[in-house]
Amino acid sequence: MFTGLIDKLKGKRTAAVKTPEIMGLRLGASFELDPLAIRLILDELTIESCSPTQIIRAAGLVELDGTWVYRFYTDDDAWLQVVAEGGQTDEHVVDVKLFHFYDTLDVAGQQAWDRLLQREIGAASYSLRERTYGRVWTSAGDYHNPVHMAEKTYDGDGEHSLTDQFTMLFERPLSDQRTESLFLSAEEKQEQAGYLSRSLVISTGITLTPSQLTIHG
Repeated sequence: MFTGLIDKLKGKRTAAVKTPEIMGLRLGASFELDPLAIRLILDELTIESCSPTQIIRAAGLVELDGTWVYRFYTDDDAWLQVVAEGGQTDEHVVDVKLFHFYDTLDVAGQQAWDRLLQREIGAASYSLRERTYGRVWTSAGDYHNPVHMAEKTYDGDGEHSLTDQFTMLFERPLSDQRTESLFLSAEEKQEQAGYLSRSLVISTGITLTPSQLTIHG
């Protein structure tokens, strides 16, 4: 009785924070890539290198209608995205992609932000380093409004942050019949100092099969 009262008075946390976890992927875990999965196509990819072993430093989760998007951020300036549909167990996983951050661009001013969301991010194609990617998500018109995702991201201490993301996915073919993905995310975040930061985060990645990924819990 007294212990519980003291804990309340001190504001002591009595329950561990539950962070995103699926397929054995979680904060502090690591995974290995089949070297051939990258080596055979590395010359065609936007990235110049990829570590075969990566440690998860942060984990995020986006909840959509019947779909959960898990993101595991690594020490290789990369993030592994796992999409589950209809449930949150391993058997519900429908897609796994490994992305690397390409660039983060500050968006200054409301006009620039509106132009990005209303005319740029959802165009039919996007060019990066003289490579053209076609939009994956279809629309009845030429322009596709960005898809909103609210991500809750946890760091190694269990602290979390919230980010509003307005996203679009593109891809281009590779020589081995796979594709390189391009993920654009226009992000808004309320900073601790009280101001709203906005940026365009550009990432490129590839789809992985279960045989190309070994997870170490």
